[in-house]
Amino acid sequence: MAATAQVLVVEDERDIAALVAYHLTKEGFRVRTVGSGDDALEAVRNERPDLVVLDLMLPEMSGYEVLQEMRRRPELQEVPVVVLTARRGEADRIKGLELGADDYLTKPFSPQELVLRIGAVLRRARAAPVSGSGRMLRSGPIQVDLSALSVTVDGEPVELTPTEYRLLVSLIERKGRVQSRRQLLQAAWDIHVQIETRTVDMHIQRLRSKLGDAGELIETVRGFGYRFKGSEAP
Repeated sequence: MAATAQVLVVEDERDIAALVAYHLTKEGFRVRTVGSGDDALEAVRNERPDLVVLDLMLPEMSGYEVLQEMRRRPELQEVPVVVLTARRGEADRIKGLELGADDYLTKPFSPQELVLRIGAVLRRARAAPVSGSGRMLRSGPIQVDLSALSVTVDGEPVELTPTEYRLLVSLIERKGRVQSRRQLLQAAWDIHVQIETRTVDMHIQRLRSKLGDAGELIETVRGFGYRFKGSEAP
């Protein structure tokens, strides 16, 4: 996978951009670096990289704005984004995840950990459907086409990121069973490095919002995790 994956690194500090590019290239990734938000959006539109490594503190257009614009445009919203930033505060992390980042890593960082996280994000973005091809999952107003990787609510299409999609499938397939945040990290993220379980909470919030009233079917089990409580479709 790494041998064919193209990564866009958006970083205005040349030394850091060169460091990231060196370690990714060494692992077989094709890498391009840009130093501004405007250049990042142009590159994503024209080149459609497999993944974007995004700094938040960019000149003129911030990384937040780049991420928000990517998630607003249907043709760009499924491009995975790993945030790499010096902003270490919880509010910054929450904002990045709420805007649709697939992972969030702070500086100073381990290049090896960054490579591992990028690999994990790419695996889940490119993964085959969680269940067998051709199957449909239905629960209440929600229908998931596992072969087309599509979701509808009351017959209306809902645009989900790959991470949100895998979270929803994991919850519906284990309907009625409580899943811990750690279990959901493993099921939906394929994560084998340390990552905060708060990441799950942020993505569940976004998933609920996109599902509208049907989002209430995802129940919070205080102190443990989440459970899908939908009823079977007739």
